[in-house]
Amino acid sequence: MPSAATPSRVLAALFALALAAGLATVPSAAYADDVNGLSASPSNGTSRDGRTRFDYQASPGQDLTDAYLVRNTGTTRQKITVFGTDAFSNDDGDFALLDTVEQPSDVGAWITFSGKERVVLDLKPGAEKVVLFTVHVPDDATPGDHAGGVVVSAVSQDGSLTVDRRVATRIYLRVPGDLQAGLSVSGLQADYQQVVNPFDGSVQVTTTVTNTGNVALGANMVFGVNTWFGIGATDIVRQELPELLPGGSRTLTVTLPGVAQLGYLDAYVRMIPTVDPGALDPGPLREVSRDTVVIAWPWWLLAILVVALIVFAVIRLRRRSDEKRAAAWVAYTEAEAQRKAEASPDAADGAEAAPVGAGTGQPTP
Repeated sequence: MPSAATPSRVLAALFALALAAGLATVPSAAYADDVNGLSASPSNGTSRDGRTRFDYQASPGQDLTDAYLVRNTGTTRQKITVFGTDAFSNDDGDFALLDTVEQPSDVGAWITFSGKERVVLDLKPGAEKVVLFTVHVPDDATPGDHAGGVVVSAVSQDGSLTVDRRVATRIYLRVPGDLQAGLSVSGLQADYQQVVNPFDGSVQVTTTVTNTGNVALGANMVFGVNTWFGIGATDIVRQELPELLPGGSRTLTVTLPGVAQLGYLDAYVRMIPTVDPGALDPGPLREVSRDTVVIAWPWWLLAILVVALIVFAVIRLRRRSDEKRAAAWVAYTEAEAQRKAEASPDAADGAEAAPVGAGTGQPTP
């Protein structure tokens, strides 16, 4: 078995692990290398049987037997190790397998090859061999899905670098009992992204989905934004959530375009759990939905209101100024009329002649 003593060996193993995890869902897992190529797939005992993964249901204490077809697709003779290992969800929520040097403790530890933990094949270029293996479910196995992989590994030297090339096929073993199939949505956040055009912003929604049950599940997800009175503010966005192992989680970020600055926005996510077509049916699956409010300040409307207020204030001030001018003009004209009336000679003569005669035609004594 290769040692993991140097960083270069560790990096090589991690690279091969990532490659294996990515190829584990194809019908024939393969490492595409002309010189050191490998392929492996579920078998009916003589050839490939079309399965993309191993799916079992077994009770505690039960034994299962199956076959794996391993082939050297390279141009050199290779020693290929076949073994079982455990799966886990990495930091991104993706399906991943333990490194070659790590010892499994779950379904990977239940797999044996003629009583051994691993078997080594010496294959010529183009040669293939069917490997039989047994899965023994321990008496204390817990209900739910136990995930792992059947791995083929070939170690070779590339100059001073030791490379561990691996391919694998997923294995899911379900132990009956109290099955809990459920996904949860947490940490839902929404942020409005403004642009110059007030009717063409976007909402960025971020959420974390966690498999809270004991059954592997994927999901069909729908993201959208509503506004006042539940009216849709943009087209919905659909996204498929890859399968999550029990306890696994994945953080998703989705951008919803074409959202106007409408003030009140209600961003939501709806999720319907799904089961892989090759997996066993875990029973009814419950839809999950969450929403959160985000405020998209309608700056365009506020700008219009500010302009309207300014215009209104200017008109009011102008009107008050005109009213003051009009009042002053009326007062001035009245005062001027009075002044002119008082200064008129006719008015003065009439004022002096008034006592004479006193309206009787007789002189005053």
